[in-house]
Amino acid sequence: MSEDLLALKLTAQLAGTTTLLLLVLGTPLAWWLAHTRSRLKPVVAAVVALPLVLPPTVIGFYLLLLLGPQGPVGQAMQALGLGLLPFTFWGLVVASVLHSMPFVVQPLHQAFEAIGARPLEVAATLRASAWDRFFTVALPLARPGFLTAAVLGFAHTVGEFGVVLMIGGSIPGATRVLSVALYGHVEAQELGHAHLLAAGMVAFGFAVMLALYLLQGRAQGGQGGLWRPGAAPGPAAGWGGERP
Repeated sequence: MSEDLLALKLTAQLAGTTTLLLLVLGTPLAWWLAHTRSRLKPVVAAVVALPLVLPPTVIGFYLLLLLGPQGPVGQAMQALGLGLLPFTFWGLVVASVLHSMPFVVQPLHQAFEAIGARPLEVAATLRASAWDRFFTVALPLARPGFLTAAVLGFAHTVGEFGVVLMIGGSIPGATRVLSVALYGHVEAQELGHAHLLAAGMVAFGFAVMLALYLLQGRAQGGQGGLWRPGAAPGPAAGWGGERP
């Protein structure tokens, strides 16, 4: 059971680190997607959303090739004396950031689009700089979207299996997260421990979805940037085209 506690601690660290990085990286990307008129918008949106349709093992496989000792990134890191990322905690972080990206960028994108141009134009007439308009107008108005993005990013990382198993394996205290620990218990026919971990993850998932729906109800029927958890990402949700 001590190994399960280590897996729980590692999972929390991985989900927290991944969510923080995704918010930092996803915010400017979502802002760009919400305001750009570039012809590259559909391409960028499709790349960001790709993990929604790709099997996690495919992402993990190509990350192994890219980050491994024979891959371009792996060779560059070895040349710099930084070591390799596969089968390390930071390898899990890289894989989780890529795999959970759409679950953070999507609600942020919708939150920024829901603001509209009018509040920013009014702030501009008051001589607010672009940075002031972003931090004092856009961010406060998009707060529900940030909350949704953080919750979904954290929860999705907790539930990852295929991509973290491919890139990290199952090293106790280093790369064995809860989903991988559950798989190990089932393989070893330790059904009591498997039931305990599975029930805990089901309860966590239910609590996350319930919280999102309650938040959505409080935000005036989902306005203000809350992503409906059942909504299908893609052009219909405002990616790569106009809203219907």
